[in-house]
Amino acid sequence: MTMRKTAVAAAPGLGAARLTRDQKRAFWAAWGGWTMDGMDSFILSLVLVPALRDVLPKSGIPPTTGNMGFYSGLLFALFMIGWGTALVWGPVADRFGRAKTLMLTILWFSLFTFLAALSQNVWTLAVFRFLAGVGIGGEWSIGASLLSEAWPEERRTWGACMMHTGYYFGLVLAALANYFIGSTFGWRYMFVVGGLPALFVAFLFNRLHEPARWKEKRAELGARLTMPQAFVRVFSGQYRRRTILNSIYLIASIAGLWAGSTYVPQAITYIAERGGTAAAEAARLASYATALLGISTILGAVSTPWLAKRFDRRTTLAIFFALMLIFVPLTFGYVFYLPQNALAWFMVCTFFLGFGGANFAVYSFWLPEQYATECRVSAFAFTTNIGRFVGAGLTYLVGAGIRHYGTLGTPVAMMSVAFAVALLLLPFGAETKGKPLPE
Repeated sequence: MTMRKTAVAAAPGLGAARLTRDQKRAFWAAWGGWTMDGMDSFILSLVLVPALRDVLPKSGIPPTTGNMGFYSGLLFALFMIGWGTALVWGPVADRFGRAKTLMLTILWFSLFTFLAALSQNVWTLAVFRFLAGVGIGGEWSIGASLLSEAWPEERRTWGACMMHTGYYFGLVLAALANYFIGSTFGWRYMFVVGGLPALFVAFLFNRLHEPARWKEKRAELGARLTMPQAFVRVFSGQYRRRTILNSIYLIASIAGLWAGSTYVPQAITYIAERGGTAAAEAARLASYATALLGISTILGAVSTPWLAKRFDRRTTLAIFFALMLIFVPLTFGYVFYLPQNALAWFMVCTFFLGFGGANFAVYSFWLPEQYATECRVSAFAFTTNIGRFVGAGLTYLVGAGIRHYGTLGTPVAMMSVAFAVALLLLPFGAETKGKPLPE
């Protein structure tokens, strides 16, 4: 019996612990929602240059390199503030259910992504991206918690990592959409494509059910299961230290995402145009880089269950952090400025930036393991989203740095300092390997 259980844990697709229909639906709902999150969140990165060249003059602002850098940082910062505001979804999901709240967040970001296509100046574009961020920021915490609670204990880690690949499949979808639609029909049609996830909600309606673990906890606590109570529990003496540390780790990951990933298409565009490449071809090269980024991060996420089995949670995260600490400054501080072959070497580095970016997959199973059911989504939402407010400030500083230095590379490379800080603090995090999901 022990050997059989070990085989099931090692090869989740085999053995006696077969998934039920509801468990499969929980996975595809979490994976699909996170895929569409990835697609929507990366659309702005892909179309940022042509979009700003269109809306800045309509706003009375010259589209100079400095202004482009400043307003790109401003747009990213506002988007991240919206994403951070999404921490409000955590108490909602703890009180009213994971499935209902998941569908609501998808509808929310689909609507405001679509409305961004109608923007006539930089300010309306900023408002719609802020509001889209509020919806996008809620899906991860809800989807990961839903999956952790619905799936068998021996398959949670594997399921959470596979769920997290969805975000990066979304990057690939965004790259394909930009290649076939954005580069041909313009940036506004990309936001129209970003509104399509609303159709996914129609498919989920009446098919997705709440996990039994949450329903039992709701029945047990009754009127005591409230949104304020769920939120306050995250800062109780039992959880305060780990909540603070988890938030710091997420700040580093978010800094890496917006340095190591989000600025990649813009950097590729600048390198290509610097070498005399036409704008349409530069957009296609940015799509290639985004696809490579997504594929390499999927490979990183797929390797995470093996790393988590071989090492503990903190060591697994440290491996990804170390990669980002090396490749963010190397890529943007050195390769970006190479006089020759910069594009080729930047593509090579993009692969490692993507692989290191899979650090987010660790949180998908590590954070649910640290909190009880009645505050699990609140804790996940807070720790993953509060860091985005700090990330917004850092991103704004990057934009200001681009405007000051007149270059993209150096300010982005400086973001790697966050990984050095996080690596120093990782030994103090809560280790949960081998422990069951808390009730």
